Amino acid sequence: MSQLTDQELHNLAMNIVGKDLEEQGYEFLGVNSDFKKDPQFVALRDKKLHFVVVRAIEYPHDPRDIDMIFLETVKEQALKFDARTFYAGVGLANSKDYELPVMSSEDYVVNYPGLKEI
Repeated sequence: MSQLTDQELHNLAMNIVGKDLEEQGYEFLGVNSDFKKDPQFVALRDKKLHFVVVRAIEYPHDPRDIDMIFLETVKEQALKFDARTFYAGVGLANSKDYELPVMSSEDYVVNYPGLKEI
């Protein structure tokens, strides 16, 4: 039983957001699962380009809190492509005890408030 790495937490968040985007009818043009490269998803919906930045947020941090200074650089890049920019914070916590880290062999709780346009 091991604690999930930053990349594993990020991959988990990517899967949650990717499934949500699929259900909303987004068509993926690019997916970048490296948590140090933004945006993670470049997708089309209604013939409009969308950039989606995904962040895995561990408890006790709030997935709705957004680092606007950082996201401004992504938004500037998106505007060059006439794209809309979204933030998807995915809160993750150990389901047995929120104070413990998310572990590979234990259940977890997800707090995903959905996409927020920047």
